[in-house]
Amino acid sequence: MTQTQKILVTGASGTVGRQVVAELLARGHAVRALTRDVSRAAFPAGVEAVQGDLADPGTLIPALEGVSGLHLITFGGAFFAPLETGPRILELARAAGVRRVTVLHGGGPSPLEDAVRADEGVDWTVLKPVEFMSNALEWAPGIVASDEVREPFVSRLSAMVHEGDIGAVAAVALTEEGHGGREYVLTGPELLTVGDKVAAISAARGRETALVELTEEEAVAQWRAAGQPEDVIAFLVEVYGNTPEAGRTVVGTVEQVTGRPARTFSQWAAEHADAFTAQAAAAAE
Repeated sequence: MTQTQKILVTGASGTVGRQVVAELLARGHAVRALTRDVSRAAFPAGVEAVQGDLADPGTLIPALEGVSGLHLITFGGAFFAPLETGPRILELARAAGVRRVTVLHGGGPSPLEDAVRADEGVDWTVLKPVEFMSNALEWAPGIVASDEVREPFVSRLSAMVHEGDIGAVAAVALTEEGHGGREYVLTGPELLTVGDKVAAISAARGRETALVELTEEEAVAQWRAAGQPEDVIAFLVEVYGNTPEAGRTVVGTVEQVTGRPARTFSQWAAEHADAFTAQAAAAAE
């Protein structure tokens, strides 16, 4: 059995960070969660919330005390700008005795990830998940309001990954030997079209959901109406219309690292069925 360790998790309230925290707790480790405002923090019982900001590395000194592992994100500060503070963060981590670091890849090059990869004083692991299953929550308002999903490029393939599996791989890399200097591409166990995802949500909510295919022009207009910036719209058109090979290729990393199969989208949909029901919408009002 792995010895109990104390791990500092940054981005702990985010989609992946929450799962890193949950998985570490489930494995019996002590978790310290970094937040810019402790008074507003809401973490599970047993989690120690500490104040600090990755954009101001000096604030991390108390948070790093007694920590053996550190989970990092690549952006920070009030405006979520790419972090330029990686070298100083790692210097402080080494000085505090941190042995292992994981960094969540942000979708492209980043100064912090570059600093992690260049550091020879810690065992680092870069986590490179493909599309998150939780992205499907963007469909919830339309499903609740009109029992439909309106999307372009509906035949596109995705090897989307359960965010809990990202957290599980991070937890292993932060607490066990053998993962230093590794880059882990993380996917789910299957390739899915948009129709496959909609069918899984329909089964989970017990109600048929229609899939309405949009043209590229209709999709762009819909995204603009929703207030998406032009650079985001251009990214969505590119990634949906020409999904990179890594995003549509299943790999077995999750099972290889954690010893359990990657979770399916049907499992994810069952776990989040309430988000796609009218009852959930009424309860939120």
